[in-house]
Amino acid sequence: MSRDAIPPAESDPAELIAGFERRARRYETPCGDGVLVWRAWGSGPPLLLAHGSHGSWAHFIRSIDALAAERTVWALDLPGNGESAPPPAAEHPAICAVLAEGLRQLIAPEALPLDVVGFSLGGVISAHFAARHPELVRRLILVDTGGLDTPMGQIETARARGLEGEARRAALRTNLLAIMLRRPSSVDELALHLLERDGPRGRLKPQGLVLPDKLLQVLPDVAVQVDAIWGEFDGPHPDPPAQEAALRTVLPDLDFRVIPNSGHWVMYEEPEAFNRTLLAMLAEPLRR
Repeated sequence: MSRDAIPPAESDPAELIAGFERRARRYETPCGDGVLVWRAWGSGPPLLLAHGSHGSWAHFIRSIDALAAERTVWALDLPGNGESAPPPAAEHPAICAVLAEGLRQLIAPEALPLDVVGFSLGGVISAHFAARHPELVRRLILVDTGGLDTPMGQIETARARGLEGEARRAALRTNLLAIMLRRPSSVDELALHLLERDGPRGRLKPQGLVLPDKLLQVLPDVAVQVDAIWGEFDGPHPDPPAQEAALRTVLPDLDFRVIPNSGHWVMYEEPEAFNRTLLAMLAEPLRR
């Protein structure tokens, strides 16, 4: 696919995901009592994508081909999510150690350090990872992350457990619009399918890893360049200027970019704008 290709919304979700799986190079590295699952697409300098809570590599499904046109895209299922086993402990040091071991096994030393893009929970984990393993991280781009001790959005979700048929689909739509997406038209069959598939596989509770200020606390220890991308109408972490201000208390030279008309899951809702913005940021020379 070209760098601008976006998976069509009308595609069968299961077959679309299966197509990405078939094209991926799949790897496993140790994680607790099981394995950490990684997938790679493309060629070129390595780029690591870390998804959000109760997600998987597929949080980035509308960005992978655009990024893989220029980079080797490494997208993992974080410990305790997707196909990956829970970490030895639900704490940043243990999670970071698992990630570091995996990267050292999979990526040649001469290709390290690498750029990292972390979405939501994945951004907080990636910041702790960069602080603990600066030799493995070249730059970090945060996407709609929590942990800044800023006011949370007012989230009202619906109970889907025990429901079936259209009643369940309606509850899932409500939850996607409450947390992940801005526009009703963005809640397509693929988004619903991914929520049904990945939500129940999320066994890593994010609260203790994020709230209230787990990102803000670690940023002073991150020696690499950190920048950020935010959805204009992020639900869980609203008001981009407030988020930018919190980040600038530690990162005064931050490059902070807002994607208009998008919610929390910005790379799904506005993939073309997100992909262009991310590739442009990655092409900028390092400031540090």
